[in-house]
Amino acid sequence: MSERIQPRTLKGFRDYPPAAMIPREWIIDTARRVYRSYGFSPIDTPALEHLEILTGKGSAETDKQLYRFQDHGGRSVGLRFDLTVPLARFVAQHIQQLGTPFKRYQIANVWRGENTQRGRYREFMQCDFDTIGTASASADIETVLVINDLLVALGFEHFTMRVNNRLVLNGLLEKLGLTAQATHVLRALDKLAKVGSETVAQELAAIATPAQAAAVLELAALIGDNESILAQLQPLLAGSPLGERGIGELTDLHVALRAAGVPPERLQLDVSIARGLDYYTGMVVETFLDELPEIGSVCSGGRYDNLTQLYAKQELPGVGASLGLDRLLAAMEELGRLPKVQTTAQVLIPFFAAECRDRYLALASRLRGRGLRVEFYPEPKKLGKQLQYANRQGFLAALILGDSEFAAQQCQVKNLATGASQTVGYREDVQEIMDALQPILATS
Repeated sequence: MSERIQPRTLKGFRDYPPAAMIPREWIIDTARRVYRSYGFSPIDTPALEHLEILTGKGSAETDKQLYRFQDHGGRSVGLRFDLTVPLARFVAQHIQQLGTPFKRYQIANVWRGENTQRGRYREFMQCDFDTIGTASASADIETVLVINDLLVALGFEHFTMRVNNRLVLNGLLEKLGLTAQATHVLRALDKLAKVGSETVAQELAAIATPAQAAAVLELAALIGDNESILAQLQPLLAGSPLGERGIGELTDLHVALRAAGVPPERLQLDVSIARGLDYYTGMVVETFLDELPEIGSVCSGGRYDNLTQLYAKQELPGVGASLGLDRLLAAMEELGRLPKVQTTAQVLIPFFAAECRDRYLALASRLRGRGLRVEFYPEPKKLGKQLQYANRQGFLAALILGDSEFAAQQCQVKNLATGASQTVGYREDVQEIMDALQPILATS
C-alpha cells in the first residue's frame, strides 16, 4: 500500500467549512441584491488571461504578485489579480454589443502571491460593480451610494467612507514639478497609514527635494471636517487646473451625498487616500469599519478613465468599487457578528419512528412547498441524539412526531433556542405548524 498523502492546504489558501461558507454566501447574496437594485447586470470572465493583458496594469507590486506560467500551448498566461483589468479587456472586446453606459457586477475569485496577514489571503473573492462609458459625476456619486447601501444591508451602521480625488494629488504634483514622479509619490502615500509619515518621507527623499516632500506630506496631513478640508485645499492648489478641478469634484460629491441622505459622519474627505493601483484617475474611496479600522478597507474603488484605452481606440471611462469579502468576513468573525450555524435549514424533522418514514417525508415536502428549509434526519435514532445534532448544527426548530402523534394528527413544535414546546394540529395544509413556527423563525 502506498504511503498516505498528508492532507494540507497551501500557504495563503483556505478551506471554507459550512460555518464559514454560510455567512460568506449570505454576503454574496446581499451584494448581488444591492447591485441589482441599482441596475447592475452580472458578467463573468476567465480566471486565466494572456499575460500581456495583466502585466503593467496594476502596479509593480501586483506584477510581482502575479501567478504566471506557460499553458499547454506554450502561451504565457496569468491568474487575474483583480476583476477590473479583465473587465477593461472584456468591455473593449464586446462594447459594440453591450452599448453604454454599461453597468456590471462580478463576484469571483482573484489571486495574488502576496505575504499573508490577518484578513488577507492569496486566493480571495472580490464583489465588484462598475459603470463603463460615462465620465458623469453622477456615476461617481452612485458608486459611493452603493457602498453605503451595501454596508447597511450587511448590518453595519458605523463605518466611514474615506474619499479623495486623484486630481487633487496630481494637481499638487503639477505645482511642485513632480508630475513625472507621480507614480512613485502615489505608491509612497498609499503606505502612509501603515508605515507612518517618517518612513514615507524617506521614500519620497529618493525622488523629491525636502521641500517637495514636505509639501506632499502637508497635503496628506490635512484634518478637520469636510468643509474645513475643502477650504484648506484652496490655497494649496491655487493656480493648478488639475487641483482646482479635483476640489470641485470633491465638493460636488460631498454636497450630492448629503442630499441623497448619506449620514454626514459616514463620509470623510481624506486627501491622504491614494489607492496604490496605477489606473485610478479621479475619485477614490476606501471604507473602514469604525469598530475595527485596523483591519483595513473592506470596500474600495474609484474612477479609472484610461484603462480600456490599452485595448481599444474608443474612450470608455469607468468607475466602480469592490467589496473585499474575505477581509469583511475576518472582521465580522473578530467582532462576533457571524452566526454559529452549520446548516442552511431552519427546521429539523427527527426520525425515530421507523415505520413512519414516508409520513415524515410527506410532511417535509409539504413544508418545503410553503417555503421553509427543512431537513429530515436520515436514519431512525434516539430522539435525544437527534436533538443534540439539531442544536450543534444550529437549527431553529424541531418538529417531533411519533406513532401516537401521527394517529392523533398532532405535532410537537420545539423552539431549540429556548427549549419551549407546543403541540399543534397536523393537517395536510400544515397551516397550524406554519403558524407555530412563524415567531420562532422570525427571530433569525
